[in-house]
Amino acid sequence: MFLQPKKVKFKKVRKGKLVKLEFKSNVLKFGTIGLKAAESGIIHARQIEACRQAMSRKIKKKGKIWIRIFPDIPITAKPISARMGKGKGALSHWGARVRGGTVLFEICGVQDPKVTMDALRTGSAKLPVKTKVFK
Repeated sequence: MFLQPKKVKFKKVRKGKLVKLEFKSNVLKFGTIGLKAAESGIIHARQIEACRQAMSRKIKKKGKIWIRIFPDIPITAKPISARMGKGKGALSHWGARVRGGTVLFEICGVQDPKVTMDALRTGSAKLPVKTKVFK
């Protein structure tokens, strides 16, 4: 099952503008090595899950992975054949708004740092934004 909120106040939300950089959540809090977004964008819940699965396979479930983002924005889509107007489309999927500099994932507990770096690089390939691995 993908990440999504249990309960929301509004079914549909305006996505708004993406701010360039993040200065609040740009340091490690749990792990020893992390994956940071280099640019802003919206990451889908499926992409977060794909990234998590790829990383846990690489580290062979030895260490611990923390997901520091949560998809809480409902993203709507209208059918391709629909004409203009007639309101906003139905809920398509959930997404997380990510600014540049936001820590996305953190890993610790893996003995070989090379394996950890490789796992984070594999996970970053699943994401739609440019990322950096940092300590």
